[in-house]
Amino acid sequence: MVNKPRLLYIPVIYILLLSVFSSLAKAKAAPESFSGLAKELLPTVVNISTTQTVERQGGFDRPQLPPGSPFEEFFKEFFDRNQQNNKQRKATSLGSGFIINQTGHIVTNNHVIEGADEITVTLHDDSRLEAKVVGRDPKTDLAVLKVEPKSKIARTRFGDSDEAEVGDWVLAIGNPFGLGGSVTAGIISARGRDINAGPYDDFLQTDASINKGNSGGPLFNLRGQVIGVNTAIFSPSGGSIGLGFAIPANVVAPVIEQLIKFGQVRRGWLGVHIQTVTKEMAEALDLDEARGALVASVAENGPAMKGGIKAGDLILTFDQKRLNEMRELPRIVAKTEPGRTVKVRVWRKGKKLNLNIKVGELKEERGQIADKGSGKEEDVAKVIKALGLTVSTINDALRKRYKLDGKASGVLVTEIDPDGPAAEKGINAGDRIIQVSQEDVTTPGDVAKLVKEAEGKSQKSVLFRIETRSGLRFVAIRMRQK
Repeated sequence: MVNKPRLLYIPVIYILLLSVFSSLAKAKAAPESFSGLAKELLPTVVNISTTQTVERQGGFDRPQLPPGSPFEEFFKEFFDRNQQNNKQRKATSLGSGFIINQTGHIVTNNHVIEGADEITVTLHDDSRLEAKVVGRDPKTDLAVLKVEPKSKIARTRFGDSDEAEVGDWVLAIGNPFGLGGSVTAGIISARGRDINAGPYDDFLQTDASINKGNSGGPLFNLRGQVIGVNTAIFSPSGGSIGLGFAIPANVVAPVIEQLIKFGQVRRGWLGVHIQTVTKEMAEALDLDEARGALVASVAENGPAMKGGIKAGDLILTFDQKRLNEMRELPRIVAKTEPGRTVKVRVWRKGKKLNLNIKVGELKEERGQIADKGSGKEEDVAKVIKALGLTVSTINDALRKRYKLDGKASGVLVTEIDPDGPAAEKGINAGDRIIQVSQEDVTTPGDVAKLVKEAEGKSQKSVLFRIETRSGLRFVAIRMRQK
């Protein structure tokens, strides 16, 4: 009886230890040294310096002197002599880049070379070459330069950034504070970061030290492949605190390819204004989970409208790619070749619909176009107690009070209970209701009817499409419980 527990206990410990050692064996251990990798990669990274002529601001104003003053001629000569010298100055900046082929193409950040009059590239052997801009893409903050190398040069290789996992070791090489050829090591801290730098944010986050001057430099994996372009840091002091961000290689590579080929980037365009789906919106739409991209408005005669997408549709998949978050859609559409027809699955009034959309080409001058709506004016005001608001038709007096133009239509919010559900969602008097539960409304009676129907179905929230001074948006308002 004494030995029996021991015989059972030892195999259990053995199995647990075996499992632990097996897991450790699979883990990617840190190398004893990065020296071999650094020696191989340093020649592929360049320092970039730019010079820009800028107008000098400020200075002294010429004093106002009375006519005939003996000092008038003196001050005129003094200011005229110094005006030209003070008018302009040379501004310089430093950054990093990396060579991608033997013909001398170099990748860097757009913000490193933006507005530059002269660009100089310094190679690892300290040779200096004049560089020309091949193409720039402000939306992803990428640029391609071209130098004419006098001899064979080392080049980088792009890796698959989708394979990079949180915890993987990485190396950053660049030109921090003008100190060229600096190597730092760290790990991937997070993926898919949105730092509000642009419409296609999908940054890799790393704790490898990145400082001013590292912008445009490469982030390498332990196979010596570029998996990112170091672009931004978060720092109250301006120095590294372990929060650096790199554009993933899988975003960089297709942009660079187009910049070299066309000098610009051609992106797909869908022609919709979208917003995030909240849990309350999902409840109102009778969805099991809050995902996808909710269409707030559709551009007139755009690809989405021509393909049958309507305001209020929830886009679930685009080109057979599932959308978990709203911000994924702009990136996927942008990568799609203009002119290509793709399958789009939407959720509309409780049903899934499959549509075929021919993707257009994004133009810089294109903006979002909101629906105009249509309405009637024969209904009286209604108090919607369940939501804490009062709605009315639009008449001349209300147009004047809320400064609405003659074309404004829909149902107007005229009063808000400050303690009610609508107020909690930021609804204000003067906002116009265009839809309730994805149904167009033209009178206060329409609004009251649809809210009552939602109550009858025991819905917790009602989905409204509201037009404010900021534009169209969907809002899910939770109803008061009786």
